[in-house]
Amino acid sequence: MDIITDSSLPSPCWVLEEQKLIENLKIIEHIKQESTAKVLLALKGYALWKSFPSITPYLDGCCASGLYEAKLASETFGKEVHTYSPAFKEEELKEIATLSHHLVFNSPAQFKRFSKKAKTINPQLSLGLRVNPEYSQSPTELYNPCGLYSRLGTTFTNFDEEILSQCDGLHFHALCEQSAEALEHVLTHFEEKFEKYIPQMKWINFGGGHHITRKDYDVEKLIQLILTFKAKYDVEVYLEPGEAIGWETGTLLTTVLDIVHNGMDIAILDSSAEAHMPDTIIMPYRAEVWGAGKAKEKLHTYRLAGNTCLAGDIMGDYSFDTPLNIGDKVIFLDQMHYTMVKATTFNGVKLPSIAIQNVDGSIEIVRTFGYEDFKGRLS
Repeated sequence: MDIITDSSLPSPCWVLEEQKLIENLKIIEHIKQESTAKVLLALKGYALWKSFPSITPYLDGCCASGLYEAKLASETFGKEVHTYSPAFKEEELKEIATLSHHLVFNSPAQFKRFSKKAKTINPQLSLGLRVNPEYSQSPTELYNPCGLYSRLGTTFTNFDEEILSQCDGLHFHALCEQSAEALEHVLTHFEEKFEKYIPQMKWINFGGGHHITRKDYDVEKLIQLILTFKAKYDVEVYLEPGEAIGWETGTLLTTVLDIVHNGMDIAILDSSAEAHMPDTIIMPYRAEVWGAGKAKEKLHTYRLAGNTCLAGDIMGDYSFDTPLNIGDKVIFLDQMHYTMVKATTFNGVKLPSIAIQNVDGSIEIVRTFGYEDFKGRLS
């Protein structure tokens, strides 16, 4: 595996590898061509808009979670904008409706409240409703949109048929970095509950969580699922992968600032799990580190920790062939999705810079952050 360790890069720094991004997009392109489905970039997972010129030739647009993402999609992507929110604010509706091609409501109540106004603002707008198939194989309840008491989507019991005359499509989202087999099971439950409404729709959105670019993902099964569904119901099918676009396309480069000992060696980095890669704490999951193994797997074991006051700001325990020293680079793999979109300046920790390695091998630093970025978020 070729890892970018350019000493001229600032630290910490996210580094996107454009060639790996394009390799993922070519897999998506194959699915689009074979299934005739449309694929959208989920901005909630990946919104590095400086890389959009590499992405737009392959995808059909973006899905947004509200006004700001809709504006970003409209300004920087230039294709379809599909906007869904658990609840829309009335004062933002005009701009959202103007920017969007699809507008998806979370409940029949919101649909009834805003659909007429939205269509008046933008007569070309296609309206939809998010539904809850009440089934998911999500690996953790925190990321389970179909769990008990979920606020996300309308259950069959709460479906209101009065909206059908204005509703063009149904949207469901029940996956989290999962397989085509998991989608197949979700589709079974979705059809069992909502089949009588599907033929009345123009489109069905299969949501996100499709781990399409993972090496063991059954791409051909996904294609067949889409083709079968489209043939059965004569509807357009949309997918909204976020992590699949940015999967294994870049790293987070950090530097060892100090090494302390308290029962074990602890390397304090110029980054933060809490601020820069929060899913390692929230999910939780273990981020892989270039050249490292699990604790005690190699000769020298360290706890890698963030430079904040949070006691739990810990990346994990890793082992290395040689001892770590102050100034050494520690590189976390697969750090493009659900990282920079969630990053904060907690404790005043500097946000990582953003760099892109172009296909020709040249590296461009596209953004650095400083004090004014921290101050500007406060009052």
